[in-house]
Amino acid sequence: MAGDTEDAWGRDGRAADGAPRVIVVGAGVAGLSTGCYAQMNGMRSRIFEKHVLPGGCCTAWSRDGYIFDYCIEWLIGTAAGNEAHQIWRELGALDGKTITNFEMFNRVVDETGRSVVFYNDPDRLEKHLLELSPADARPIRSFCRDLRRFTAIELYPFLTAPALRTLRERAATLRTVLPAFRLFWRTASTPMHECADRFQDPLLRRAFRNIFFQDPEGFPVLPYLFNMASAHHLNAGFPQGGSLGLARSIEERYKGLGGEIGYRARVERILVEDGRAVGVELRNGRRYYADHVVAACDGHTTVHGLLQGRYTGPRIDKLYNDLLHRRGTLFPAVVSAFVGLKGEPGDDRAHSTTYLLTPEDAARLPGALQSSLVVQLRSRYSDGFAPPGHSVVHCTYFSDFAHWKELRAADRKAYRAQKHQVAAFVRGFLERRMPGTADRIELVDIATPATTRRYTGNHDGSILAWKAFSEADDIAAELVGKDRMRLPGLRGFSMAGQWVGLGGLIRAASSGRFVVQYLCDELGRPFTAYESPGGEPWHPGKLGRLPQLDRWSTRGDTRT
Repeated sequence: MAGDTEDAWGRDGRAADGAPRVIVVGAGVAGLSTGCYAQMNGMRSRIFEKHVLPGGCCTAWSRDGYIFDYCIEWLIGTAAGNEAHQIWRELGALDGKTITNFEMFNRVVDETGRSVVFYNDPDRLEKHLLELSPADARPIRSFCRDLRRFTAIELYPFLTAPALRTLRERAATLRTVLPAFRLFWRTASTPMHECADRFQDPLLRRAFRNIFFQDPEGFPVLPYLFNMASAHHLNAGFPQGGSLGLARSIEERYKGLGGEIGYRARVERILVEDGRAVGVELRNGRRYYADHVVAACDGHTTVHGLLQGRYTGPRIDKLYNDLLHRRGTLFPAVVSAFVGLKGEPGDDRAHSTTYLLTPEDAARLPGALQSSLVVQLRSRYSDGFAPPGHSVVHCTYFSDFAHWKELRAADRKAYRAQKHQVAAFVRGFLERRMPGTADRIELVDIATPATTRRYTGNHDGSILAWKAFSEADDIAAELVGKDRMRLPGLRGFSMAGQWVGLGGLIRAASSGRFVVQYLCDELGRPFTAYESPGGEPWHPGKLGRLPQLDRWSTRGDTRT
């Protein structure tokens, strides 16, 4: 930790200009966003991060010249002209970057090799689906008609915190929502499972559930239409540099605004005096004080760890004492298998494919929650993910966190053996689907839900926290809109990030904006935000030195 700032962050220290001091716990996208907006509004902020990198789950790691990009599959806000894009421009997230857009959202292939491609263009999608199953003309045309209607709607309400929206802003939202109210209501109240079951074709019944790569279970039709429509407008692309590149760009913006970040700085508790948060204490015992503390980290850790469960109420108790322990409330954790290989994986045009597995294959995947494997050709997303003449394939499946947690705690040797089992399956599966691949594989690197938990602190290794369109979603909306992201009985404290704003990077970023808007309102000062001035074109060197997560992988010549 830098000693030259100790006076400014000590018990009696004050910024020279009298600016309010804000401490942020966690340098994920929400924490970085909070810091950026605090700096833009004349506050002095400092972020404490336990890891050596920014980004939280929005991260990457390296091995033998390969970069394994962990988080972004598509990013809302990559096209100009909407509120999501404005936030990314304010945070400098897209500075100097190209955007990769794909003509399809995903492809689904069944056990026999029969496939369906979910094109983003509704006309092309309808033609393709009708060719696959003329008998399903009615539900096909209904889905594609709704998709066309969504392509005409642009609703990205990310700029202003709900409780602070003006009458003009509310009226503008109503003008967008009211003409399509029946469409929103119908698609939000219709589960995708119900929609999919209307198809006669067995592949379509299964494929529609997997438009989002794997079946999140419980999602209504609306988010599928919204995201496909966004992709059709090139507003759900992949930014150059990927996940860690996004985090590094926001980190650069934050530092350019005068913010400070301390890495390898694990916060052990939030200091409270007379019902007010006054600072933080790190694991090394050092204390730092501020006028306001923002926790932009795991929700359960914040409520029951950093604050020892002393500041709760009906909403917090419902989330963390009830819903957190209900099956299906959190977005599932994943197992990731990154494959580095010589050359290209094949001439396949699909960047992302969900393969539906036979019961025998599914049984060979440790801790699997569904009978599917997602295979993404990540080198086609952005440059720099592999050495010249090489490529990266990313294979994932939803997995049970408890399985990996218990295994790792009880028997590290068995834990590693199951990683080898995943690697062996992936090798064999890719060879069957793309003959000639196995001999070109140089390494396979496995990250389990237990890995996610250790490196990010996310409860049960869940990347996206609470599942959207659930009871938890409704409660989280009240935390943001009614409670202003505060906890009962605790002044000088806010929560930001996916545990209050739900998952998705744009929602994490907007939650940081909301926190500072609420703080400005409390301080009686106007909120201000402005775009980054931009910078030089992005290049892979901006990622900096990347860590190796588990220091574990299987080599191409290793028998697994």
